[in-house]
Amino acid sequence: MLTEFGIKIAPSTYYAARSRPTSRRAFRDEELMKEIRRAYDENYQVYGARKIWRQLTREGVEVGRGRVERLMRRLGLAGAVRGKTVRTTIQDPGGVRAADLVNRQFAAGAPNRLWVADFTYVATWAGTVYVAFAIDVFSRKIVGWRASTSKETDLVLDAIDRGLSHRDYRRVDGEDKLIHHSDAGSQYTSFRFTQHLVDSGINASIGTVGDAYDNALAESTIGLYKTELIKPQGPWHNKNEVEIATAAWVEWYNDQRLHEACGYRPPTEFETLYELGDLTSLVA
Repeated sequence: MLTEFGIKIAPSTYYAARSRPTSRRAFRDEELMKEIRRAYDENYQVYGARKIWRQLTREGVEVGRGRVERLMRRLGLAGAVRGKTVRTTIQDPGGVRAADLVNRQFAAGAPNRLWVADFTYVATWAGTVYVAFAIDVFSRKIVGWRASTSKETDLVLDAIDRGLSHRDYRRVDGEDKLIHHSDAGSQYTSFRFTQHLVDSGINASIGTVGDAYDNALAESTIGLYKTELIKPQGPWHNKNEVEIATAAWVEWYNDQRLHEACGYRPPTEFETLYELGDLTSLVA
């Protein structure tokens, strides 16, 4: 057939190509594609080439980032892309707002120095479910969360209380006192919520009205939650389904997900290094 189309090729060349063994590079590509697919599937299918490369490197798989990019394109795999941010909190004009103690400086030198909080909604067949989060800025760890069909103050209070219980938080004073930062939503400016922070030995901090950048870290975490879990795994049927899935995602987020701010380590591992005094690893 090739000869009929004017392609000059000797029979020996054809048979040599047919019998030629797979090259070492092609064989290695096949092995790596299995590893890439595994790492992709084990991490909610949200990692792009950079984090797949980091994950494989952590596991001792020797591969270059460019090769991972090439093989992911070959496999048709791509990382999750975030969508629009939806506003859920509404300001209470009559609420007394705390001062902004953060001023967009989302950094902390140790755990339990600065927490940020926000909540979002999940549409289900049984109605809207609201999910609140509290995040430790030091490690990006989700220290507390709560799902509810109501977005009243109890929603955000329970998320904070879960965090305090999980952390076994004890009151401290001075520069080491915990700051809780949120937007100006009515739930966070309510007297009951503010008083609860005071009773727990926590300083309240509120960002400016209508400015997402003043609570950017919490907004970013919620964006990941919606992009990595809620949107790809919907539609959702009820609150119980959302709670079970959220619990699994939070565990993965804290214990397995690689965070650039933590030197491409999971938050739990990052905090463990801090507790062990392994400052060299933290800097690296």
